[in-house]
Parts: sequence; structure tokens; C-alpha cells
Amino acid sequence: MMDDQALLRYSRQIMLPEVDIEGQERLRGAHVLIIGAGGLGSPAALYLAAAGVGQITIADADMVELSNLQRQIAHQQASIGQNKAASAKQSMQALNPECRITALEFHAEGNELDKLVALVDVVLDCTDRFSSRYAVNAATQKARVPLVSGAAIRFSGQLAVFDPRDSDSPCYACLYPQDELGDEALSCAESGVMAPLVGLIGCFQAIEAFKLLSGAGQTHQGLSTFDGLSGQWRNFKVPRDPECAVCASRT
Repeated sequence: MMDDQALLRYSRQIMLPEVDIEGQERLRGAHVLIIGAGGLGSPAALYLAAAGVGQITIADADMVELSNLQRQIAHQQASIGQNKAASAKQSMQALNPECRITALEFHAEGNELDKLVALVDVVLDCTDRFSSRYAVNAATQKARVPLVSGAAIRFSGQLAVFDPRDSDSPCYACLYPQDELGDEALSCAESGVMAPLVGLIGCFQAIEAFKLLSGAGQTHQGLSTFDGLSGQWRNFKVPRDPECAVCASRT
């Protein structure tokens, strides 16, 4: 049960009828895995920690560089040269000391990734390569854990939620078949990105995770894209592919 300090900390969420004390307690009892502590992972991690998610595991093998600081808000000038997951952990704990945070300073893959995903309630994919996204998608489908996927490049962002507990929900490979795209995703280092754009998409990932964990609202449906130059959102229905190599066998 929450003490007086916790009730005060989360009071603005608790007063929302869709959340209430029960929803806040669900958040405090939840475990989230965030893969990537860069532009998307930074705002997602900070907001989920501040919102009261009880346990967060964040994984990233990269080190903080000066060029990251334009958009990766979990890191500071003093973080340069430090592992991104470790740096993000420091920022998250400064916001909310009661959040239990594990920083994984390596690239999770294979059996290790499967084990991590099986231990959590929601996974946020905040990576920037198709190979990583396919691996995370496969692990979440195997463990039947909801996946909140985000991407941002140049002035364009996108958001999707894939929930294998829902028989009608597609997976990431339904949207982007692996044999068609390979690993040709553009990175911010190669193509550039507007700083607030990654914040916007990362925050939307945090919103979807918040709803999934607390029980508030309805999970995002389909694929949403955002054009930062026009300020317009578009939403596309994404049907499940009955021949998808990843989720076709899911019942």
C-alpha cells in the first residue's frame, strides 16, 4: 500500500477516475523493459519512472557522445563517455528514488533477450535498426508480452502497439516483412532528426505503456505516423498477416 508520500507524489494521476488508486498500484507493481536509452528511450524512461512504474529495466550498449545531447534528454554533458543505460538510470532515480531500475550495459539478444522479455509486463522498442526491432518483436511474440514500438527520423515519426494477447493484433513483422526490408533502416547519425520529434514519439510510447499497465483507456490501434513539418498525424489500419513468419502460428 502507498504511504502518504507516495499518495502525494502520484496524486494528480490518482485523481483521474480512469486510474484511481487501483491503477496506480498496478503501475507500482509493474515491470517494464526499455530497449534503447537514446532519443526515444530517454523521454519514455523518464516519464515512466516519474509516473510510478515500480520496476524498469533499461538496456543499451552504447556510450554517450556529444552529438547525442541534442535530443537524448536522459543524459547530461557530464555523461559523455558513460554507458547510456547507466546514465539514464541515474536520471531516472534522481526523478523517482522509489523506482527500482536495472541498467543493462550490453546488447540483449538471443536467449538473453527471450529471458528478459519473459520477466516483464510491457516492452518498449526504442532502437533504430530493423535487425533489433525484428529480434524484439520475435521475443515479445514468443512470451506474449505487449510491445510498444516507436521510430523517428528526420521530421517523421511513427508509433504502433503489438499485443500478442489479442488474437487480432498484428506483429511488427506483419507491418514490415523481414525478407523485404533486411536491415536498411536509416539512423539519426546518417540522416539527422529534429530534437523534439524523438521526445514526442518517446512520450507517446510512455503513454501507451502507462495505459497497458494501469488499465486506463484503450490501447492504440494500427500504425500512426507524424509529420513534424506539417504537424499532422495519420493513422493506418494494420491487419494481421495470416502468413506472417513470426505470428502466423499464434492462436
